[in-house]
Amino acid sequence: MDFLKLARERYSVRKFTSEAVESEKLDAVLEAGRLAPTACNNQPQRILVLDTAEALDKLKDCTPCHFSAPLALIVCYDDTVSWKRPYDDKDMGEVDASIVTTHMMLEAAALGLGTTWVGHFDPQKVRSAFALPENVIPVAILPMGYPHETSVPKAWRAPSAFGDDAPRHLLNSPLLHGGVLHSQRPPP
Repeated sequence: MDFLKLARERYSVRKFTSEAVESEKLDAVLEAGRLAPTACNNQPQRILVLDTAEALDKLKDCTPCHFSAPLALIVCYDDTVSWKRPYDDKDMGEVDASIVTTHMMLEAAALGLGTTWVGHFDPQKVRSAFALPENVIPVAILPMGYPHETSVPKAWRAPSAFGDDAPRHLLNSPLLHGGVLHSQRPPP
């Protein structure tokens, strides 16, 4: 599958079958996360695999957005390993964990699995439920499994960044053209 086709067809799945995810597919998804680029290649990502009934029950206490998936990943970063920008000490761990999450979502879609990125969770409950040390920061929860037959993508997607069908509020901006920020607006 070419990348743009994959990107167009992937959607946030919020209803899953109870079918277990095969270990080979889970391994491939985790490998995609391992191969994801990170700042200075520090690889601060730490990924918890929740694949038991007990772990998934704990997750339900941390977020309403578990979608009864048969598997979930909690994507974290270790702030003792993540690169800090020297000019302002910005910790790039959250960016790194986000890149890792995106790579894993795309690999899952390529394998016929569904995911959704969940940011709606209580980080302290996650930390407590899964005994995370203070230096491991949860960024995203990724419920994963086979999409239920009634699971369908939302019809709306943002317009093409390069087309003339951008929402009016974007076209009226002096710096935005077709959803793309420019230092000066290009000629029509």
